[in-house]
Amino acid sequence: MVTQIAFGSLILGICSAIHISFLAGAISFLKRIGRRFESKNEPSHWVFLTTVAFIAVALAHTMQVWIWAASFVLLEVVVTSADAIYFALVTYTTLGYGDIVPQEGTRVFAAMAAVTGLLNFGLSTAFLVGLLSKLLPTDLR
Repeated sequence: MVTQIAFGSLILGICSAIHISFLAGAISFLKRIGRRFESKNEPSHWVFLTTVAFIAVALAHTMQVWIWAASFVLLEVVVTSADAIYFALVTYTTLGYGDIVPQEGTRVFAAMAAVTGLLNFGLSTAFLVGLLSKLLPTDLR
């Protein structure tokens, strides 16, 4: 079990570093682009900036699901690659249908994917809420 927690924590750390890097890159990009829109407060500007931010968040989460799926294949948590992708997605999002169950001796490791999703969805939510609070006109907040 200690090995599962250690390896799961390693994957969690890698995924979180990727997620934070995507968010930092998005912030940098949004600041650069946002300066061009500062003098105008048009809905099309904040829609564009929010769309860019959403794409960055979606890409970061997608990459993490693929990382978890690859680790599930390597450690034989599930039998097939297709099952690994599906299982990674439903576990990472904490949806957990329960139709695929990890192999005996890998369940704690698999649960770390859910922890990763919880933490990084929290970061994404904070990032998007912070962005919208900066972009939306005061009368809409």
